[in-house]
Amino acid sequence: MGTVCVEVAVRDDPRLIDALASLERQTRRPDRVLIAGSAITPAALVAAAREKAPSLSVEFHAFPGGVVDARQASLAGLREAVTAFLDSDEQASPEWLARLVAPIEGGTAAFSGGPTRPLKEPRSSIERYSVLLEESIYSDLVPRKVVYLPLQNTAWRSDVLRQLGFDPRIPFAEDHDLESRAARAGFTGVFVPEAWVHHDGSSEASFARWLRKRYRYLVAMAMSLMKNGELGARVAERRRAVRHPLRYVEGALKPVALVHAWLRWHRLSSSEERRSVRRPTSQAPPAR
Repeated sequence: MGTVCVEVAVRDDPRLIDALASLERQTRRPDRVLIAGSAITPAALVAAAREKAPSLSVEFHAFPGGVVDARQASLAGLREAVTAFLDSDEQASPEWLARLVAPIEGGTAAFSGGPTRPLKEPRSSIERYSVLLEESIYSDLVPRKVVYLPLQNTAWRSDVLRQLGFDPRIPFAEDHDLESRAARAGFTGVFVPEAWVHHDGSSEASFARWLRKRYRYLVAMAMSLMKNGELGARVAERRRAVRHPLRYVEGALKPVALVHAWLRWHRLSSSEERRSVRRPTSQAPPAR
């Protein structure tokens, strides 16, 4: 077996402590846990995380910018053969890391990913929609196309991560952009249904917060589709509808998000990048 680093990106989420506790329970222990934080990450939270996970080799590094900026900046410090990603609002099952890295260490994949399960029963309409949406992603989209794997439960050959890097121009959908470029470069990705983590969606209680977060994701996802020349194919894809009223709210956001994404991508991209991208139609891509 090679060496494995688990990277946890965090800003000020106190659930980081529970995420690290779940890493202590792994049958395959990580050689290092890298907490990719920011300038506002409380020192007390980092100290508590180290105290609550004494058997782990925990390093903390503060990076400027948002989560994607932190992940990009952290690449230079990756020294293990494999890097796995876990979010601070997730708790990994005991066999998670062993199952997740097995295809990579076995030489059959360059990256792998597993599903999420709700940590608690959803208590609000927004939480129920988020659970149904994640279930749809892992039962419908991911088995058909591995580039829809959410990053927060994936593992990668570290040399592939360093080669491809993250694009800070595309926040919130950095997973789709990274995985699309990996697939185009010939790297194989696999879905590992047994490598699951619990996801705590309780922070999605506010409708305004959910709406803002979902809109930002739709814009970023459309930008990734444009960048990778997949917008037309995504519009043509058919998927099972999520049976929840909030899907109609999300559907109303998509045309606006698509126009916003096109304007933003046109401003941030080079003319060479845009030559390979078809102009978006009036129809917005479905959310993953």
